[in-house]
Parts: sequence; C-alpha cells; structure tokens
Amino acid sequence: MLGGMSAQQDQPAPGARRGVPGAPAAGDTDRARTLETLRSNIGSLSTVTLRRLDSALPWYRHLRPDERSALGLVAQKGIASFVTWYEKPGNPAWVMSDVFGTAPTELTRSISLQKALQLIRIVVDTVEQRVPDLAEEPEQPALREAVLRYSREVAFAAADVYARAAESRGSWDTRLEALVVDGILRGESSDSLRSRIAALGWSSKAEVTIVVGAAPADPHPAYLSGLRRTTTRLAEDTLIGIQGDRLLLLLGGLRDRDTALVKLAPVFGDGPIVHAGPAASLVDAGPAAQAAFSGLVAARAWPDAPRPVAADDLWPERLMAGDDTARRALVRAIYRPLTSASNGLLETLSAYLSLGHSLEATARALFVHTNTVRYRLRKVTDVTGWDPLVPREAFVLQTALVAGRLSAGDAAGDASAAAPAVRLPERAAL
Repeated sequence: MLGGMSAQQDQPAPGARRGVPGAPAAGDTDRARTLETLRSNIGSLSTVTLRRLDSALPWYRHLRPDERSALGLVAQKGIASFVTWYEKPGNPAWVMSDVFGTAPTELTRSISLQKALQLIRIVVDTVEQRVPDLAEEPEQPALREAVLRYSREVAFAAADVYARAAESRGSWDTRLEALVVDGILRGESSDSLRSRIAALGWSSKAEVTIVVGAAPADPHPAYLSGLRRTTTRLAEDTLIGIQGDRLLLLLGGLRDRDTALVKLAPVFGDGPIVHAGPAASLVDAGPAAQAAFSGLVAARAWPDAPRPVAADDLWPERLMAGDDTARRALVRAIYRPLTSASNGLLETLSAYLSLGHSLEATARALFVHTNTVRYRLRKVTDVTGWDPLVPREAFVLQTALVAGRLSAGDAAGDASAAAPAVRLPERAAL
C-alpha cells in the first residue's frame, strides 16, 4: 500500500503542490473545498475504518470489548486529527497527545507495536482509497502527499508511545524488584510480598539458590542486561539486587548447580562469593539470604576459601563473627547426631582432635586398636557428612564440639560437658 503511494508521489500530477503552504493563491479555493469535504466525511471515514479493522485484522476481532473500544477510539481520533493537520501542517509534537490521548496504557497492554502499526496502516489506506471522493482531481496528488506525511508522523508517534511505555515498565520493574529483594532479606512473608513477586512474573516452582558477592567497582552501562542474559541461560528465574557495593542473585531452578555457580563467578567483583540454599521457594529464601550475607562477612577469615564457597562451609568463621544461626546449625547438624550415636563416636573424635590428629595416640588413649579408631572416624563422616581426616573439615568438627558443649539449652550438650574428660595415661603424652 505504502509502496504504491510512493510511486504516485514520484510522478505528481500537475498542480500537485497547490494547497500546501507557499502554493500559489489560485489553489486556495481547491484546498478549502477539499478541507470542507474532509470535515463532512469524518464520520463515514471512521465507520469504514472500523469495518475494515474488523474484517482485515483477525486479532482485532478477538479483543475484549473495552480493548476494541480503546483501539477504535484511536482510529477515529487519527482520522479527525488528520483533518486538523491537513488544515494547518506544522510541528508534529501534538500528534501523540491528539491521536493517542489517554490511550497509550490501554494500547500497549492490548496489542504489540507491530499490531499498532497494522492498525495505522488500515486507517491510512482507508483515507487514501477515498481520495477521489474527497478532492477534485487537481488537488488529489496534494491530498495523497499529505496522507503519506501524516502516516509517517503517526507511525513515529506510535513508536514513541511504546518506547516510553517500555521505559516506564523497566523503571517500575527495577523498583519492584528492589522491594521484593528487600522484603526477602528482612524475612517478610506477607501477601503483599507474594503479590509483588507475582507482578514481577516469577514463575519458577523450583528451589531457590542465593549468591552474594561484591558488585563490580565500575560496571559497564550494559552490565545488568548482560547479567540477566547470563542468568537466564543458567536458571529458570532470576532476581537481582545491588545493595551498595554488594550484588545479590536469587536464582530459581538453577540448572547443574555446581557448574552454574562457577560460571557466575565472573559477573561479581573482586573478593569472596558465597552461596546458600537451596530454599523451598522465593518467599522462604530469607534465612538462606541472611546466611549468605553472614558468610560474606566471615569469609575473609578463610583466605583459601574456594570461590564461590557455600555459607555452610563457613560455619566456624560465622560463629566467631557472632552469627548465632551458625552456632545452632553446628549443634543441630554435627554435635547432636554425634551425641546420639553409639560406639563412642563423640569420645573418639574428641580424643583424635585433642591429640594432634594422631590415630596411634588416639588408640592408646582409648585402649583400642588403631583400626577401631579408623572405623569410628569413618562413622563420624557417615553421621555428620564431615571427614575428620581432612584438616579443614576437622576444624569444622572441632568448632561444632565447642559450640555443643557451650550450648546451655542442649541437654545432651550439658550431659557431655559434665561427663569426665578422657584422661590420658602418662605414656600417651610421650
């Protein structure tokens, strides 16, 4: 349609320029007559346009009545505004407010930009087809040229409407995302938090992993968009929070967890990276997020920590930094299972740690064979998940014993603390 119009414009008929600003006065009469005809045919043009929208655009027929009404109003305003513009062509800035009015919100929610341009094309094509009925032959080329110029201005105005709506949605989504992240960190579990999560479009039903680290010192302008592309390849859903110099990622449905965490390391700045979870859902991610932040603070006490490192691997450092959650976790996950176990696992572990990790010295102290000590230490690994033969894990186990013995509310811990300590024979000290 537009191609055909351009061809007609390339070879204008005589008098095609009459009726536009600067034209000879002889064309004023024809222009005035055309303008009067346009004004008297606004209603019929609107009716024909709405009929064509219904017949030519299948998606238009499937819209809700209120959406059809909003788009129909845009089409009618477009025709009425063309008449005004034809009378006084000038600065096109008014096109947006005059044609779209209060409709941008409804327009962008109802149809895509591509569909909006289809609608504009129908309106312009309807007016162009009626040119022979609206103007005398000498004035028809000028009217067609005016239709072309007007369609260009309306198309640019529509693109501007959608661009502004996208920017507004982007800014609102960023603020809403920050509110959701803040609510999760504060442990909020309200209906308002759930509604905000739904408004962000979070759809993952899988477990949530939290990753915390330093934000880049001087991020590139496209840093956030690149970060979202990276996380989209690794997880089903992502929330991003930048709080000062810290970057927080909440990842729903993380695929191939260990590999994905390593791939995420480059998006953070220098320093440790701590991950926690998985949490059952986004609403339940508060404790895991707090553990990750606690681990980030305590990680500097373990210079050789892997990057990224699990918050649970930092239990000793977190406990020493004053994190009571880490103390309770050590007692619950390590000390209590050992006190409940048989075969003297707690006593064997305590002696092994106290005697410099020596199997022979532990066997002499307990009056058992060295293989018995090895067996019991393997059982400690089975019960707790931590291997006392690995120096770092032995440190975690020793911290758990200290935390358990100091736990005033743990009856088993009190009983163990009250029990006589293992007395080493004189030869064991040699």
